[in-house]
Amino acid sequence: MNELFHPFSVRTILPACASLLLGAFGCSAESTDSKTTGAGGDRTGTSGGAGGTGGTGGAAGVGAATGTTGGSSGATGSGGGAGATGGSGGAAGSGAGTGGGAGTGGGAGTGGGAVNDASAPDGSIRDANVGMDSRGVDAAPGDAASGDRFSFFVTSLVAWRALSGSPNGFGGDLRFGQPTGLEGADEICRQIAERSMAGNGKTWRAFLSAAVGPGGTPVNAIDRIGPGPWYDRRGRLLAQTKADLASGAIRPTGADPAIVNDLPNEDGVPNHNPDGTVVDNHHFMTGSTATGTLHTTGATATCQDWTSLVGTAGKPRCGFAWPRSVGSTQANGAHWLSGIDEAGCAAAIFITGSGGAPPGANGVGSGGGYGGIYCFALTP
Repeated sequence: MNELFHPFSVRTILPACASLLLGAFGCSAESTDSKTTGAGGDRTGTSGGAGGTGGTGGAAGVGAATGTTGGSSGATGSGGGAGATGGSGGAAGSGAGTGGGAGTGGGAGTGGGAVNDASAPDGSIRDANVGMDSRGVDAAPGDAASGDRFSFFVTSLVAWRALSGSPNGFGGDLRFGQPTGLEGADEICRQIAERSMAGNGKTWRAFLSAAVGPGGTPVNAIDRIGPGPWYDRRGRLLAQTKADLASGAIRPTGADPAIVNDLPNEDGVPNHNPDGTVVDNHHFMTGSTATGTLHTTGATATCQDWTSLVGTAGKPRCGFAWPRSVGSTQANGAHWLSGIDEAGCAAAIFITGSGGAPPGANGVGSGGGYGGIYCFALTP
């Protein structure tokens, strides 16, 4: 029995038994001296901290008030801080936060609007782009200078009716509350000029001749109006001198091409088409010859020196504010001072363009007009 436990016997028998057992169970005969893999290390390190929150974008710039430069762009937002470093063995923390977006720039300022123009007599609004005020009268920069030169117009039908208080106008009686027809006609010119340009401060004269004037002698229209030059409401030249006005030429010599064949009314509007409608209104009373002197028929050509409404009291001599045919060389139908005798002195308006006075007509406007007159300032 003691031999079974002898050290030598144990070392000899155990391996042999082990070999037999492994063979019986299909195990490898690898040496039992190999050690098993050591236990795994600690668990994976703590995950990295989350990245910092991105900075907030700068606030949008506030737009500047109307008429000034837009506001500055908002400042760029600061980026968030970087994430903390991960634990041992862990993944790296998230990257730096994203920077804030740039602020939005302020909108551009809006341009200034229209302004009241003190040079417009009625306080109307000036449009600096178009150059016209709300009445259709030129009020662009420089209009003050044009107004300073305002010294000629033909009386419009609108003004003629307004001052006479009648839809048929004044007829051949132009006294207008004054002692004589010439003085009354001058006052009519003054008031119409004032309607167009208040406070113009000029002395106005009607271009009318008379057989017997205030001094008991004949009056020539050309002698009543000053030396010139004369300009319309918009500063366009009618004539430089009396010689240019009354040379005998069909139209005023040297007149601006824009007005020479359609003389403008007190607002500077071509009178043939004063309100968008072409009308036959070109007969204007003068009582004069082509050189601006009293017509040879005397008081008959002046409706008794502009004091009569009686149809048979005369046949006023008239000129043409616009020619019957442009380029005509015939006084009858074209001359601006002396071209036709009207049918009579009664108040009448006839602007339908029928080609002549209707049968039985006896008024100042029977053949194509309303008995209007030309007005001149003594100084431009």
